[in-house]
Amino acid sequence: MRISDVARHAGVSPSTVSYVLSGKRSISAATRARVLKSIEVLGYQPHAGARALASNRANVIALVLPLRPGIHVPVAMQFAVSVVTSARDREHDVLLLTQAEGESGLRRVAGTSMVDGIIVMDVQLNDARVPTLRTLGHPSVLIGVPADSQGLTCVDLDFDAAGRICVAHLAHLGHREVALIGQPPSVYERRTGFAERTIAGFEDEARERGLRPLVVPCEAAPAQVAAAVGALLRDHPGVTGIVVHNEPAVAPLLDALRAAGRDIPGDVSVVAIGPDDLATESVPPLTSVTLPTEEMGGRAVALLMDKLDNVDTPEITLIQPRLVPRASTAARPALP
Repeated sequence: MRISDVARHAGVSPSTVSYVLSGKRSISAATRARVLKSIEVLGYQPHAGARALASNRANVIALVLPLRPGIHVPVAMQFAVSVVTSARDREHDVLLLTQAEGESGLRRVAGTSMVDGIIVMDVQLNDARVPTLRTLGHPSVLIGVPADSQGLTCVDLDFDAAGRICVAHLAHLGHREVALIGQPPSVYERRTGFAERTIAGFEDEARERGLRPLVVPCEAAPAQVAAAVGALLRDHPGVTGIVVHNEPAVAPLLDALRAAGRDIPGDVSVVAIGPDDLATESVPPLTSVTLPTEEMGGRAVALLMDKLDNVDTPEITLIQPRLVPRASTAARPALP
């Protein structure tokens, strides 16, 4: 199928079809509709190379996907699916890079014009990729916020507020000692932004409310989760509220609490920060702060497209957290 076949079917010249596809000239609404209908009927697919030459774009964006220890791959893939879906809605494909390629990978895809722009995930507070992104002259968006965001475009959940809203919910229920079961230690060693900001919000809100906060970094392996929960209950028997910000640790944590004879929420209330499906499929269903992977990925793509079109974008876009109460939280148990 060629562009001339579309032109013949629509009763227009091949150049008119080309202008409809490229948007380089104004075409009447009626003619545009007729051409698009012919494209649909004939199943015409514009040649990618020709489209790139016509638009001076590759119609491809790069997504730097984190695949390393401490990363929960199912959640990372939710972000990836969201970015791919949103990009396809805007007639762009997605080239996946891993964070292992580092700055050299960014320079490679930008220097060879393989992509129109770059989306970077798993952003550290002092991310080594940030100086490279500033010097590339290639549009980019970060899913995450580094310590120095000047001149960048970033989108993220407001994790500081997420930590705060979890504590506020437990405090409202009367809990006085609360613990955060956090990310694996390697995530904090890298100074990953979302993890540190969650801790900051958790601790600040607890102190402001006169609560006793405790933070427990935790590997996700069931045996290590069980050991962490056992030590927590042994050393801090007054803890009646737990926030878990470690998706693969959720199920082992609930199992460990039950194995220790603790009822949920009769003895211990649990709040999770993570995807809705993780919360709703747990037993009991967990009160949770939703991790809006679809919205964050979609926002990142939309911001990148704005930059490609030379539209001014905000430096930081923070999505406000939403807590959904479910069966895993209740009023603090009465003291014996």
